[in-house]
Amino acid sequence: MNSKFKKITAAGLAGVVGAATTTYFLLRNNERPNWPVSVKAQNPPVNLKKELPSRSEQIKSLKSDQFDIIVIGGGATGAGCALDAATRGLKTALIEANDFSSGTSSRSTKLIHGGLFYLKAAVQGLDRECFEMLQISLNERTVMLNQAPYLAGPLAVMLPLYRWWQVFYYWFGMKMFDIMSGKHSIESSYYVSKSNALKLFPMLKSDNLVGGIVYYDGQHDDSRMNLAIVMTATLSGATIANHITMTGLVKSNDAVSGVSVRDELTGETWDIRGKCVVNATGAFIDTIRKMDDPKAKDLGVVNCGVHLTLPGYYGSEQMGLLDPNITAGIAILVPWQGHTIVGSADSPCDVSYSPMPTDNDIDVLLKYVNHYFSSSIKVRKADVLSAWNGVRGLVWNPKKPGNIAWKHVIEISKSGLLTIGGGSWTTYRVSACDTIDTAIKCMHLKPSCNQCITDKLKLVGSEKWEPTTYLRLVQEFGMEVDVAKHLSNTYGDKAFVIANMASPTGKRWPVVGRRIHPEYPYIEAEVKYGIKEYAVTAVDMIARRTRLAFLNAHAAQEALSLIVDIMGQELSWSNAEKEKQCNIAAEFLQTEMGKKLNDTTKT
Repeated sequence: MNSKFKKITAAGLAGVVGAATTTYFLLRNNERPNWPVSVKAQNPPVNLKKELPSRSEQIKSLKSDQFDIIVIGGGATGAGCALDAATRGLKTALIEANDFSSGTSSRSTKLIHGGLFYLKAAVQGLDRECFEMLQISLNERTVMLNQAPYLAGPLAVMLPLYRWWQVFYYWFGMKMFDIMSGKHSIESSYYVSKSNALKLFPMLKSDNLVGGIVYYDGQHDDSRMNLAIVMTATLSGATIANHITMTGLVKSNDAVSGVSVRDELTGETWDIRGKCVVNATGAFIDTIRKMDDPKAKDLGVVNCGVHLTLPGYYGSEQMGLLDPNITAGIAILVPWQGHTIVGSADSPCDVSYSPMPTDNDIDVLLKYVNHYFSSSIKVRKADVLSAWNGVRGLVWNPKKPGNIAWKHVIEISKSGLLTIGGGSWTTYRVSACDTIDTAIKCMHLKPSCNQCITDKLKLVGSEKWEPTTYLRLVQEFGMEVDVAKHLSNTYGDKAFVIANMASPTGKRWPVVGRRIHPEYPYIEAEVKYGIKEYAVTAVDMIARRTRLAFLNAHAAQEALSLIVDIMGQELSWSNAEKEKQCNIAAEFLQTEMGKKLNDTTKT
């Protein structure tokens, strides 16, 4: 055993030395990767607004104004482009065919990755690009945690280990990650014994378990983060509207000069004019590119990732669980809003606006979870509260044919259509920064501020938020503690706006805050506030203003009637429209949120 221990330790030390040598090799001659450098903003955002304009006001502007940049796509990258452009003083428009973050940006594992997976590839393959992506991811994780601290925070993640050699291997690897993280490190990684690992995750299979390694990453509410970026861009002067479909490109002398659009709510059509059109449609970038050039070769490929939600007791309240054998570094179990997210089951797929999880997807994930759990515990399909499928847009590496690019790829067509593809949630801001830099240079735009300043911006809700904000809500408004914490962690300092909108309960306690479902902390005032955040359909409300559909599809169905009644009153819906909204939302829950699969199990 002594001999084996020495060999393993020597191998581990060699790994650390090798990694350090790799770092030197990659940065030799004082070269540094081209990752973002934080700069002090010289000019503040222009056209600051105190309140969000209404959707009708935004559409009026889209019809009449000439723009410097028109962004197609309201996911993380598109919203980031709009924010970056607007804060540089460019006249900016953004349109989204569905709702903001209705695609992949709301269907993630809810993690802000520091780039752990890139470390292994960088060291083993002496890959400079992977090393750059590691540094970018670490930097951007810090930016995101600071931009909206009420929406994002650190998350401890444990790797359960069942071989002694894994302890040394992963301990050294995580220490290397700590070293690489430098000033961006959240907390140092550490080893936990078998007994402590089982205290953290009592449901784990104990046979042959030797312990675990814990490291730290970031976590956020993806859809609410996306929305915060959209709202910040709007207040910074961007004209933004959802449920506006681009039907074609407008060209002048063979150069793109705008887009033709249709309002999905009214059916009205018109053209939006602009100097530069940015295609930031994620998995659908090639659809837009072929509107420009039908002969264009595909820039990207798509991949589907399925996740499901389980009750919180199947995981830890404070810690995620990562399978060390998964090469893509995807967490198995992640705590999120009192529940446990499991994911993801990845597979090739076709592009779809309404991707659905399948029985097989659920079976694969449950089999994986049960493999790590004690034989006395069986996670059943009936335990699944919600399930969803996200279509990820990947792009080919132009420097390495046949390989997927680690980093985002920017392309400008002969007619001037600018396409941004690839990237990740963690690196959305860098993708946006590079895109707007390219647009300014190639389209000869004239911003009032030449530098990207989004790394210094606080997103909407962050300015006056504090971790103790929820206590003020309890004291000043007489709210239940779980409701107050939810509002604070969802809206930041805007929680006080919602608290002022909240209706009295008619009880001694709580004083205000009528719930839309007895098991969840969502209240009626959030529905009214969600309309101010441009929610115009019931699906917008249950899936992306609140996250009820992702947490529990059955609870969302039970709350649907009340939600539609409130929206109907605020938006003057007819009875026919209310019935239509209920039916569409019910179908969404059945198909896209996995309720149908769960219902079948219980019958």
